[in-house]
Amino acid sequence: MGDSEPPSIRPPETITITVLRARNLKGSSAKADAVNAMVKVEFGERSLGESPKVDCTAETPAEFNYNATMSCTYDDPTALDEIAHKPVVLTVIEVLPKEKKQKEEKTVLLGQCTVDMLPLVKGETKHRHTLIVNPLPGSPMETLPPDAPRPEVDVLLSVNEPLVDNSQMNAGNLMTITVESLFSPPESWSVTGTQYAYAAALPVPVNAEKETPIVFANGMLKPGIDKEVPNKQKKWAVPATAQGNAIYIPDQFIAQDAIEDEDGDFRGKDDREHRTIAEQEKNRCTWNTERRSYLEGSAVKSFQDKIAKCRYWPLEVMRLPQPASGKGKKKQDDHADTKKGSGAVNKDDEGAVSFHGVAFVNLAPLLYPGVKRIRGAYKIHSYTDQALAEKTKRKMGLGEEAARIANNILNRSSASPGPKKGAGGKDDKKEKDVKKGHSRQDDSRRSNSIAQTHDTEDHDTHAKDHHDHKKGDKSSMITSQTIKSDAGSEHEAQAPVNLEGQQYVDSKSYIMFEIRLEKPLIPKRPPEELARRVAEYIPPRPLFPKRTDGAQRAVEDFHTQVSSVAGLVLDEFRDMFGDELRTDENITQEAMESRRQKLIYELNASGKYFAFKEQLKHSVVKIVREKYLKTTNFEDRQELQTFLSELYVYLIDQMHESLTKTLALEDQAPVPAPLTDSAQLKHFAREAEVNGNFELATKYYQERIARDRNDPSHWFDYGTFCLYINDITKAEECFKETVAIDQKHLHGLLLYGVVCTLQEKHEAAETFFEAATCVQPKSILAWTMLGLFYDAVQNEIGAEMAYIEANKLNQQAAVNMARALREEELAKQRVEHSESEASHKDDQGGLAPPTSNTLVPDIKQPTPPSSERGQGSARSSEKMSSARRPSASKRSSAVSERLEYQIIEGEEEGVAISVLSEKPPSGRNKSDSNLSRPSSEYRRGSARGTPQLEEASEETPPREPTPVPTSSIYMQAIDWLLEVKAVPFTERALGHELLSPMGGLTAHYHIALARVKLQKSELKEAEESLNEALQFDYQNPDVWALMGHVMYLINDTTEAKGCYERTIDFVADASEMHSVYLRLGSIYLRDEKFQEAKNTFLMACKRSPSCVSWLGVGMACYRLGELSEAEDALSEANILNNSDPEVWGYLSLVCLKTGRQLEAEQAYKYAIKVNLEDTDLLDEIIKTQKEVGFGNPQF
Repeated sequence: MGDSEPPSIRPPETITITVLRARNLKGSSAKADAVNAMVKVEFGERSLGESPKVDCTAETPAEFNYNATMSCTYDDPTALDEIAHKPVVLTVIEVLPKEKKQKEEKTVLLGQCTVDMLPLVKGETKHRHTLIVNPLPGSPMETLPPDAPRPEVDVLLSVNEPLVDNSQMNAGNLMTITVESLFSPPESWSVTGTQYAYAAALPVPVNAEKETPIVFANGMLKPGIDKEVPNKQKKWAVPATAQGNAIYIPDQFIAQDAIEDEDGDFRGKDDREHRTIAEQEKNRCTWNTERRSYLEGSAVKSFQDKIAKCRYWPLEVMRLPQPASGKGKKKQDDHADTKKGSGAVNKDDEGAVSFHGVAFVNLAPLLYPGVKRIRGAYKIHSYTDQALAEKTKRKMGLGEEAARIANNILNRSSASPGPKKGAGGKDDKKEKDVKKGHSRQDDSRRSNSIAQTHDTEDHDTHAKDHHDHKKGDKSSMITSQTIKSDAGSEHEAQAPVNLEGQQYVDSKSYIMFEIRLEKPLIPKRPPEELARRVAEYIPPRPLFPKRTDGAQRAVEDFHTQVSSVAGLVLDEFRDMFGDELRTDENITQEAMESRRQKLIYELNASGKYFAFKEQLKHSVVKIVREKYLKTTNFEDRQELQTFLSELYVYLIDQMHESLTKTLALEDQAPVPAPLTDSAQLKHFAREAEVNGNFELATKYYQERIARDRNDPSHWFDYGTFCLYINDITKAEECFKETVAIDQKHLHGLLLYGVVCTLQEKHEAAETFFEAATCVQPKSILAWTMLGLFYDAVQNEIGAEMAYIEANKLNQQAAVNMARALREEELAKQRVEHSESEASHKDDQGGLAPPTSNTLVPDIKQPTPPSSERGQGSARSSEKMSSARRPSASKRSSAVSERLEYQIIEGEEEGVAISVLSEKPPSGRNKSDSNLSRPSSEYRRGSARGTPQLEEASEETPPREPTPVPTSSIYMQAIDWLLEVKAVPFTERALGHELLSPMGGLTAHYHIALARVKLQKSELKEAEESLNEALQFDYQNPDVWALMGHVMYLINDTTEAKGCYERTIDFVADASEMHSVYLRLGSIYLRDEKFQEAKNTFLMACKRSPSCVSWLGVGMACYRLGELSEAEDALSEANILNNSDPEVWGYLSLVCLKTGRQLEAEQAYKYAIKVNLEDTDLLDEIIKTQKEVGFGNPQF
């Protein structure tokens, strides 16, 4: 029965707005100490009530404690959305005392403030605001001095239960949309003449099926001379009755981002000059309006799915005619016909859309993990239905519907509803005077009009308008210049034309737009969770194994400590009596006893005896606990004495046993240290790997691990070798050990992710790639590898996010490198200048003339006449000129600081850096490369058509180029992937490099492709790639080295020798020369050019000696008859690898030639023991043995 019950419907929640108190109010009477005030509370178009009248003085605030209530219903899906984007308007009203024969009280509007109810939507039950009361036009509070206390109101918002429960909070989201300004508008838009309204609109999902348009109306066209303040405060989308500064959202400002951090268009180096001119000199259309929209769970899912299906979202912009001013008329209904009269607009023209454009906002970054905000400059295109369908998969835009909504908004805002005033002609006259005296403020107020979507009161009206729109004629809603085509019409093949919209494209117009979410659509796993997941896949391994306690282990520890203390005592004895032991041969018993007593005294006096006892104490305690199992106190003293005696005897016996093992009559020879270190073993392994001797390479890699199992690099190198020989299971084990030892080993995390990808364990692979980006967030390689992984699993948006981050880091690295090189060059030139100045002072006899004129040039700042400059650029020109013309004192002080460099930077006007050349020692010299004026008006004239100055253009130096990375992110990843033998990812990265703007078919690309083909043993394709590389760079040593390897592997030794010799002859070496020397030397040996072989192998030994290189030297010397040198070289080879059969074989030949029978037999025996397989060498040894008559123990 419980299942059949209908779900419970939550009753409406009451929201209480409590106006607590007001402070620092100022009334209309300057003599009165107290202000009798009340507060009117409004929400949207509804009045929630008025507070009682309370007096307020300078010392005593007005305690209103007034509660206004409103209900929030949950059956309406727009209820939370309305609370999110509409403020509660508080109007503070002064009540004047009644005069004689006056029926009603007079009132004066003092000021307003807006209360943001967003905290309630975020789940809070109580929130307190302290708001500044903004004076209204004509209010007495306008005359408050700046240093006076500001009028304030304390407000408390409260609900009994949260408006949003946990399920709604987890499923829903809060979207904040900000439309800032449209820059570089069409040239036909003018701030003079007929004025228009400007609107922007975009669709926002309401639920899984439905969308609603959000319209930003009342955009205002402003001239370029009217500069915006740096911290632009956002306006309410629906301010309702708020006026003046009350239309601004408290503590909400427009963010300023660097261009390279934006997400939109016009971010390139070539676009920055256009943006600087557009934002500083040209007209602009400004909204600076924020609109919040609450999205329920189904709307969030719909929003996410639509972005994934088509990443572009339309933002339409349009120009509309201004509505009727309503002067001389009573307030009418929003949708009533406007009477003909002063300022009236024909009803047919009210919704006319002109200059219809659309910006396609790429919302794909919102699907990046952890991204909650996008902001950028988005290019405006000419609107056509066809373009909209191609980009956004939408059949129809919002133009006509948005125009009607904007028209309704404009009609309501022109009425300017406000609190009623008391009757009285004086107040009306005063209001008219205020309006007349503050016409500029009224204009500003009109520019700050609301931009809003339709309210709940307009739902029925919009539905009716939408129905009429379907029935009406489309042609009445568009201008004669705009031709729109229906996607399903029979004229589909004909390209649509929008002549007015094309002006956006011609002017390169763009709009600053921002979307911010309360929480990301795709949550990003925090570093802690990724570290935990990595630890779950690969538990961290302790550096040292756990020690297991036991009786035997306790005794062994005691022996170890006794041996350690004995060694320390012996060292102390040798320090005290070492000289006597070397001179005295026969020592008496008395002398020995004297030395013993001196030693004991020294140990006690220095405290070493106590230290030795403490060192032994822990091991003795372990013996008592583990062997005798004594862990509690003894109750019987006799039992304690018996135990101590037994323990003493046992410890003495164990001490003698330990000393017997440790001490001897003669010192034991120390264990020799290994002749090869870890780096040499790695070199030997790589050498064996190149020679195809994988068994020997495995031996070297395993020997490195045996020497130090806790070094992650040993496991990592062995894993890359296993990846090369396609032993994926062994490679996975090695990389797992790497990460187990070091959970933050970047390359280990990346290659374990590669192995998981090859095994199609994509979830685990993603975890390790993301963990790598968290371990080193500034790693270009980590982000590029993450992008390559997302490419492998067809996650285009994730790959785009990773590549964007990697490119940002790559660009930043180039900038840092250029800055470091510039600073290094500056430091070098400062040193050179100081040295030359010192020498010049010496030549002058200690007196040197001032050098300011030779160090700092006279910076010319020619300014065009005022008649040649447009009014719009006059102020900016004066400001820039004054900012860039240093005073004489500043110029003289800069001499000692900057020397030959004068760097002037201006972020808004551009950056000009002048590097001054060396000056003649005398005279006042002026540099030909003076600093340029960054203002664009000097370069191309002002926006109003000022002609360009020839003198200025001649003196303008070239702009300092932005540092460009030396290689793309893909090529950096390719170089690393080639080193670690990850062939599948290398091929994928090569594909991206081919399409990259920085890449393409280059020599570096063909070399990398050839290396991949060599790793895959595809020699013919490798040769083709190398021939292509030679077309780009014929003198690249790497190309010739790889070509030699290809020819060597196909047994074309003649061509291989020519390639190797050319590689060696180059001034610059190839990136890997060791294999070149070895293979060229082997070719010389095969061709019996023994002297050339000897020289080549010696070059290899000089750069990186190995057993193979010294063996080659020994073989060449033996063939040349230089037996002594051959033996030395073979001995070096034997030291580096005493299990090489060829080394033992040639040593046997050398001994046979020099007549050393025993050594020849031993060398031959070891050659056979280590399995000498070279039949030619073995036959030569046997032949030589028969010639000399010895060397083989078998006969």
